[in-house]
Amino acid sequence: MDDTTLLSALILGVVEGLTEFLPVSSTGHLILIGDLLGFQGPPGRLFEVVIQLGAILAICVVYFQRLWHIAVTLPTSRESRRFVIAILLAFLPAAVIGVMAHGFIKSVLFSPYVVCVALIVGGIAILLIERNLPTPRHFKVEQFSPRLALGIGFVQTLAMIPGVSRSGATILGALLMGVERKTAAEFSFFLAIPTMAGAVVYDTYKNFDTLTSDGSLVIAIGFVAAFLAALVVVKSLVAFVSRFGFTPFGWYRIALGTLMLVILAMR
Repeated sequence: MDDTTLLSALILGVVEGLTEFLPVSSTGHLILIGDLLGFQGPPGRLFEVVIQLGAILAICVVYFQRLWHIAVTLPTSRESRRFVIAILLAFLPAAVIGVMAHGFIKSVLFSPYVVCVALIVGGIAILLIERNLPTPRHFKVEQFSPRLALGIGFVQTLAMIPGVSRSGATILGALLMGVERKTAAEFSFFLAIPTMAGAVVYDTYKNFDTLTSDGSLVIAIGFVAAFLAALVVVKSLVAFVSRFGFTPFGWYRIALGTLMLVILAMR
């Protein structure tokens, strides 16, 4: 394993951690930057999926007390049960559609051009939605109705298109359904846990026979880098969006998608 590959894995891990919970598409960033770096990691996009577990671990660390409280009080607390039911219902559409469309997504949609277009379209959507937000009606995940949670889950499936952004689709869908900004961001965090854990298990199962010891080292470096970078983002994102909203991310997506299209066209 050469040093260039290990350095690329470190860079991509940091990128994953910084972008996983922002509405800018971590997968899209990994595809674009991986393409620019000429990164040749483990097969089947396994690297990009597995290092997302590092970012998910950051959620578990930052929100440990809340998650632990829900786990302990689940048998006795109605709010804790509603929290878990909301997460499971929102996870269900991605689980079903993800398994059914896995081959098509990996073989056809994982393209830099698809990412660029999705970044630009998603950026425009953020700008439009931020200017036409409905009055917030939902301020706590524990009070989400099953219908609301399932609706957000269906919107999340749009993120199977690289460049759309899982967190972006989840947050914007929640905002359109009347969820307050801070709560929408936190729900996206919690929903990431089963969604990305399921994707990691499925991709690892599909590609386990082709994984080598060198590939495991590359993934480990990316995993640790993603975890540390995600810690910073998770601790600061809620305060940022509560103050500035999501508009800055919309302009960023449009600028990045346009720039990358120009770069790709010049090759």
